[in-house]
Amino acid sequence: MSEQKLYILMLSVHGLVRGKEMELGRDADTGGQVTYVVELARALGRHPGVDRVELLTRLIEDPSVSDDYRVRKEPLGDNAQILRLPFGPKRYVRKELLWTHLDLLVDRSMVHLREQGRLPDLIHSHYADAGYVARQVSLMLGIPMVHTGHSLGRIKRQRLLDSGRKEQAIDRQFNFSQRIEAEEQTLAHAAFIVTSTHQEARDQYGLYESYDSKRAIVIPPGTDSTRFSPPEGRKPNGRIQEMVDRFLYEPHKPMILAICRPEERKNLKRLVAAYGESRELRYLANLVIFAGNRDDIRGTEDESQRKVLSDLLFDIDRYDLWGLVAIPKRHAAEDVPEAYRYAVQRNGVFVNPALTEPFGLTLLEAAASGLPVVATNDGGPQDIIANCSNGLLVDPLDCEAIASALKVALGDRTQWRRWSRNGTLGVKRHYTWDAHVGKYMKAVTRVLHRERKRRRRTMAHALREGQMPLPLVDNVLVSDIDNTLIGDPQGLIDLMHWLREHADVIAFAVATGRPLDTTVKVLREHEVLAPDVWITSVGSEINYGKDLSPDEGWANHIRHLWRRDDVVKAMTGLPGVRMQSRENQRMFKISYNVDPAKMPSLDEMRTRLRSKDLRARLIYSHGAYLDILPVRASKGQAIRYLAYKFGLSLKSFLVAGDSGNDAEMLIGDTLGVVVGNHSPELEFLKGREQVYFAQGPSARGILEGIKRYGFAQTGNPTGDRTP
Repeated sequence: MSEQKLYILMLSVHGLVRGKEMELGRDADTGGQVTYVVELARALGRHPGVDRVELLTRLIEDPSVSDDYRVRKEPLGDNAQILRLPFGPKRYVRKELLWTHLDLLVDRSMVHLREQGRLPDLIHSHYADAGYVARQVSLMLGIPMVHTGHSLGRIKRQRLLDSGRKEQAIDRQFNFSQRIEAEEQTLAHAAFIVTSTHQEARDQYGLYESYDSKRAIVIPPGTDSTRFSPPEGRKPNGRIQEMVDRFLYEPHKPMILAICRPEERKNLKRLVAAYGESRELRYLANLVIFAGNRDDIRGTEDESQRKVLSDLLFDIDRYDLWGLVAIPKRHAAEDVPEAYRYAVQRNGVFVNPALTEPFGLTLLEAAASGLPVVATNDGGPQDIIANCSNGLLVDPLDCEAIASALKVALGDRTQWRRWSRNGTLGVKRHYTWDAHVGKYMKAVTRVLHRERKRRRRTMAHALREGQMPLPLVDNVLVSDIDNTLIGDPQGLIDLMHWLREHADVIAFAVATGRPLDTTVKVLREHEVLAPDVWITSVGSEINYGKDLSPDEGWANHIRHLWRRDDVVKAMTGLPGVRMQSRENQRMFKISYNVDPAKMPSLDEMRTRLRSKDLRARLIYSHGAYLDILPVRASKGQAIRYLAYKFGLSLKSFLVAGDSGNDAEMLIGDTLGVVVGNHSPELEFLKGREQVYFAQGPSARGILEGIKRYGFAQTGNPTGDRTP
C-alpha cells in the first residue's frame, strides 16, 4: 500500500506575496524570497507525491496596495494555493514591525489547521519571522519543520557594520537581537535546513551556535525557463527600449545592468562609485539600474530606502553621470525578462555587487537569458559562477575591483560570447525547479520516514495512555492536581482508565500551582498519564506533550506590564507574608507562605501595589499561600487562551478543582466540577450555572462530574446541568 500523498504547509509572512505579476523590487521585503516561495509552491504542487501545498502569508487590507493581498485564498496551479491570514495591522508594514504580532499568527494558524481536519505532514518556514511561527506550531503539533533562511541576521548585521553603519542604529532599525535569537532557536529545532550554496551552509549558517552542518542540505533553486531565455533574434522590446533609452546620450552602447531593491545591502553606492571613477568604463558602457518602483522619493515611507535612492541621485550628480545612467522609476514583473534580453542585445553585462548574497536569483535569470555576470564574492554567486562559468566574482567593498571586472567582461567579445553560451547551458544543467523539487522530496521523504516511525510509536503509546494530539480532539479535561486529581487512589485508577477509553475524543490537561519540574515528578509518582497540556505555576506557564514544549506566545502575552523585581520589593516587610523557597519561584510567579491572622487583606496588598504603579494578580489559596502573577496570567485565562488557540468553545472544557486558585477556571462557559473534598474558599460558587459540586472526593468527584454533564459521550456537551 502506497504512502499517503503529502500536505506541506509553507510560511512566508512578510512582503507582498501573490502568484501573478509579483511586485518584485517594490520595497525591501518583496524580492527574491517571494519568487522562490511562489515557484517552489507551484513546483511542489506538480509533484506526484504531493496532495496539497499551502503557502501561508499575511492578509493585508490597505488602499495603498492591490486588493489581491486581501483575498484569503489564491490558487497557484495544481494542488497549490496561497492562504492569507490576518494578523497585526491591517495596513502594509515592513517586516521589522511584525515581530510583536507573530504570536497571533501562531494562534490563527492553529485555528486554520483545526478547520482542515488534517494536519500537515511538514512545515517549511522562510526567513526568521516565519521560523519563529513555524517552530511553535511544530512543537505544539509534533510536526517536523524545515527552514530556509534566505537572509541571515548575523551576516547582514556584520556587513552593515563593515560598511560603516553604527551598531545601535542598525539594531534599532532591524531588530537584530530578536531576529538572531529566533534564528538560533529555529536552527536548533528544524529537521533540516535548505541552503542554496555550500558557502552559505559553511560560512553563514556556521556563525550560529545552534547550527548543525549534518542537518544542512544544499539545494539550489530553479529558474523559470519559460520567462527567462536568450533573445534569439528577437527585436528589442519597445517598452523596455523606451524606459531605458530616454535617459541616455548614446543608447546603443553596451549596458551594465543592475536589478535590485533599493537597500543598503545591495551596495548600489559602490557600484555608482566604481562606474563614476572609471573614465574607461564610462566610455565603454552605459549604466542601467532598476532599483524598485517609486513615485516620489520624498514620499517613500521606508526611511532606509529613501536614503538609498536619494544617495543614488546625489552620486549620479556628484560624478556628473547624467546621460550615462538610466534609472527608470517603475517597472512591472513582465519587464524584467525583457530587461535581461535587452542587455544581451546591447552586448552588456549583469552586475550584482551586494554586500551579502545568500543566493542571487537575479544571477540565474541573467544567466538563463544569456547575459554574462559580475557578482559579489559573498554567498551564492560563488556556486553559480562555478557551475555556469559565465562571469567574474569581485570584492563588493572594492570599487576598483568592481570596475576592473566590468571592463574585462565588456572588453573581450570572444570571452563575452563564451560566457553568454555557458550561462544558458549551466542553468539548464544545474538550476531547474524539477531538479530542486526532486532533491527536496528525497530529503523530506527521509525525514518523514523517521518521523512516521516515531509517530507510530508515539501514537500507539498515546492511545494506550489516553492521549490524542490536541488539535484533533473536540473536548479537554482539565484538572488541578493536589486534592483534586490525586487524593483518592482507586478514583485515580478509574479516571485514567476512562481517559484511555476516550483517547480519540479527549485531551488531558493539568492546571496546578506547582512549577513544571515538581508537576512532572508528582504525576510520575502517582502513575498519572502524561498530559497533553501542562498549565503550571498557577497558570503562568503552558507546556505541551511529552517533550514539555513551552508556549512562547503565552509567555509573551502575559509579560504585559509585569515588573517582577519591583513587585518583590513592594511586598518585602509585610507582616505575615514570607517568600517561599527559590524552587517555587518562577519568572511569572512570586509565591509566599502567609499567616491569615497577621497578613494585610488582599485589598490592602492590591492598593499597595497600585500605589507603586504595579499591575499584578493576587491569588490566595488554602488559607496559607499567596501567589502573585502578571495581570493576564491565571489558570482560567490559560484555559481561555487554549480555547482561542485551538478553536474550541469553552463548553468543550470540563474543569475540576478544589481550592481558591481554581475558582476562575471553574466559572464562565467551562463545565466546572468542584470535588467533594474542596476548600471552604469555593463555597461561594454554589448555585452558579455550570458549576457542579460533586459528592465524591478527588478523582472520584471528577468522574461523578463527567457523568453528570454527559461529557464526551455526545461529543457536544450542553453544560446545562446545574447542581
